Amino acid sequence: MNITEVRVRLVKKEEGKLKAVASVTIDDCFVVHDVKIIEGAEGCFIAMPSKRTPDGEYKDIVHPLNTDTREMMGRVILAEYEKAKKEE
Repeated sequence: MNITEVRVRLVKKEEGKLKAVASVTIDDCFVVHDVKIIEGAEGCFIAMPSKRTPDGEYKDIVHPLNTDTREMMGRVILAEYEKAKKEE
């Protein structure tokens, strides 16, 4: 699997933990929208697109099936986020 494009949209308001939203293109043929970039206690991390269930929980709509893929996606998306911040 190759991430062939990442588009980052910075969030303008500085108050919340949500810093940006990304769209990720995989192998030039599949796009995942609304990957959130969130500021945590130990730095930024990604959160996959999710929806709220009737009992108030959030469930991922799409997600990597293994740790290596999740870590690779996180590295690539966060690197693009850092570039977008510098260009702002």
